[in-house]
Formats: sequence, structure tokens, C-alpha cells
Amino acid sequence: MLHVCSLAKLPETVAATGAKSVVTLINAEMPVPTPAGIAPERHLNLSFNDIVVPVEGMTPASEQHVEAFLAFIRDWDRQEPLVIHCWAGISRSTAGAYVAACALNPQSDEYKLAALLRERSPSATPNARIVAMADKMLGRDGRMIDAIRGIGRGANAFEGTPFIMPIDA
Repeated sequence: MLHVCSLAKLPETVAATGAKSVVTLINAEMPVPTPAGIAPERHLNLSFNDIVVPVEGMTPASEQHVEAFLAFIRDWDRQEPLVIHCWAGISRSTAGAYVAACALNPQSDEYKLAALLRERSPSATPNARIVAMADKMLGRDGRMIDAIRGIGRGANAFEGTPFIMPIDA
């Protein structure tokens, strides 16, 4: 199972789910220690800001970030839960959940996965930069981008509610 949450909900989500893998998508100035119960090699920490276009003094997600994320997701054995989190559980982590679902289900319909993301997380507003890079890397020909555009911006929220993103769609 793939679980998504905010940084504030990370320890309780890992504990409640029995997760053995964690992906952290957060600003470089926000160090996130590996949660209890997670082996250091099963904690991928990717540092970048939640921006869509480069801004001076900030680090946008890069192709290297997305490649590392995809490699980690593909290496996950799916036997134990995996948690993806960002600061608020709204943008970077929901983009990660969507990208993971698309990567792990190469024949899946991007639009159905985007609709499922919206159903599971009304506040999800996936980072468009991450989605666009993954779309290209996964050979989805713009369908991931269109699907996320199609669900629109999520409901206003300070913090997303933790949710499960099905990966066997």
C-alpha cells in the first residue's frame, strides 16, 4: 500500500501503517530524520522546493530528482507499505503518489488514476513540474499532464488529510 501524508503526520502514519519505506519530498533546509522502524537505505530524501518554475534562491524539482524517485519506487518490493510525504501533504507528495501509481501500472489509464487521486484526497494539488517530468520519462505523451490538469486545483487546506493511493489500478 502507498500512503501519503504531511511531515506533521509522518511518525504516526509510519507507525499506524507498518511502513518499511519512506519518500521525503521537502525543502533542503528542512532535515527529516529517518522515522523509527525504517532502515536508512529505505528512506529516500529528495530536497527541492514546491515550485513549478525556477525562482532565484529556490531549488525546483529536477529530472535527477524524478529519476531517483522512480528508481526507488521500482525497487520497492510492495510487501510492506510505503509512505510518501512532503511538508503539507498536498502538492509534492500527491504528485509523487500519482507518479508512483502510473509508474507501477504502465498500462493504467492516467485519467482514471487522476480521478482516483482526487477521490482519495480532495485537497490534492499535484506539483505540475514533477508530473510533467515523469510524464516524459514514463512515455505517457502528455496524458499525465492533461489528467492532472483535468482534476484541477484541490480544495483549500493548510494540511492534507493522510490517504491511501491504490497502486494496483
